[in-house]
Amino acid sequence: MKIIPAIDIKGGRCVRLYQGQMDQETVYSENPIEVAQKWQDMGASMLHIVDLDGAVTGTPVNFGIIEKMISSLAIKVQVGGGIRDAETVEKYLSIGTGRVIIGTAAAKNIEFVWGMSGFYTARIVIGIDAKDGMVAVKGWTEVTEMDAIELAKKFEGIGIGAIVYTDISRDGTLTGPNIKSVEKFASSVKIPVIASGGVSKIDDIKALCNMKFPPLEGVIIGKALYSGAVDLREAIKAAAEFSHR
Repeated sequence: MKIIPAIDIKGGRCVRLYQGQMDQETVYSENPIEVAQKWQDMGASMLHIVDLDGAVTGTPVNFGIIEKMISSLAIKVQVGGGIRDAETVEKYLSIGTGRVIIGTAAAKNIEFVWGMSGFYTARIVIGIDAKDGMVAVKGWTEVTEMDAIELAKKFEGIGIGAIVYTDISRDGTLTGPNIKSVEKFASSVKIPVIASGGVSKIDDIKALCNMKFPPLEGVIIGKALYSGAVDLREAIKAAAEFSHR
């Protein structure tokens, strides 16, 4: 299971939100590029980058910073936030983005995702953010009446690289992931799943590693890394030990 540090960018700065609320941010760095290089130096094999402003506006806002970040790194990145048309997908992939994350557009325009997955097999990731099992869109500002698992199933068998499943109620809270929710989601979908939201300690990572039906592709960690509650090297080591059992 990959340990994937999250870098959320708002106003050009590296921030973390509480339960996805744009007005409840903590700024951790004025320089997201330095943060990305730090996580790479500590052993990360992939980064999860989100343009928070883009997620709300529906179009990339922090593209320039993300481009500089990618050019400074040797590891893979997956990028989300405001990716809602083919032009934006192509724009991000052209600068070396490993995978692009489609969230709001996946819920609003399923045909668009089907088309993109046909062109870019395995480089398209679906972002499904859920609150009480229902899909949230537009930077989590709108909760729909769409069931998260039912939405995920619409993308089976078309070459999607992975699904990033985020439990909004746990994101940025350091209260631990909703293991039952993650397990239910991952076991219901025939697409690799990356869990996101709530990791607060190494034991949370071990609990996610213990999921075997199916095992997770990875876990995204944000606030726990920035606050020091979880050490990235220790987290990578813990996940590696489980994979060798």
